[in-house]
Amino acid sequence: MNIEIKDLRFTYPTGLEAISGISLTITAGEQVAIVGQNGAGKTTLVRHLNGLLQPTSGSVLIGDWDTKKTSVAKLASRVGYVFQNPDEQLFSRDVLTEVTFGPRNLGYSKEKIDALVKRALALTELSDKTETNPYDLSPTWRKMVALASIIAMDTSIVIFDEPTTGQDAVNVARIANVIAELRKEGKTVITITHDIDFCAENFERVVALSKGQVLLDGPAREIFGQEEILAQTYVDPPQLTRLGKRLGFKETVRNQEEFLKALK
Repeated sequence: MNIEIKDLRFTYPTGLEAISGISLTITAGEQVAIVGQNGAGKTTLVRHLNGLLQPTSGSVLIGDWDTKKTSVAKLASRVGYVFQNPDEQLFSRDVLTEVTFGPRNLGYSKEKIDALVKRALALTELSDKTETNPYDLSPTWRKMVALASIIAMDTSIVIFDEPTTGQDAVNVARIANVIAELRKEGKTVITITHDIDFCAENFERVVALSKGQVLLDGPAREIFGQEEILAQTYVDPPQLTRLGKRLGFKETVRNQEEFLKALK
């Protein structure tokens, strides 16, 4: 299903306008990274997608559902949200109960719940940790529990808020693998990230925000090639993009595969 954001504006009770007229269309199955400096409006924007925030004006449509007229509980069947800090999300006594809660709450059959939970645990490499209390796990593994709990809900749209923050290289690779699997299944995956190299490796479309507005929006390669404009968001292009430019590559490269191809 598509996401339609039309002239979205949002002002906090303090009077701060965090979103200033954003219009975006995200089609089903797209992989979109939202980048920008702190305070650019990234988290405020995506929290409109599952109804945690309501527009001051404008509209957000998730398929044919208007978020102004749809409860957060109902939107949870279409939009899964993995918080930046897993401790804000986890509450169950063991991993299995945590991962089972979402699909059970959505009213799925026992057979479907069992299948979804088994798949989510396997994908996040948690199958041997089902009886463990999430808070007995390291922060790295708690992140995977939070991720598994959302995957098990089988939503069409999955949002990751700063998925690589505080994660080691091994777990970043696990998260990248999960995103790749979701892509194969045709899921829409949206991430907020400051990790521009992770963004370049895993996302095809980049939306750069600045002061609550869209500064750039397009294919990752095109966005990373606009270094001067991107700098207004206080985001540098990926390391390989910058190196390729210094080496005089004619085309913008965004990841290792493209770099090696250009080098040949």
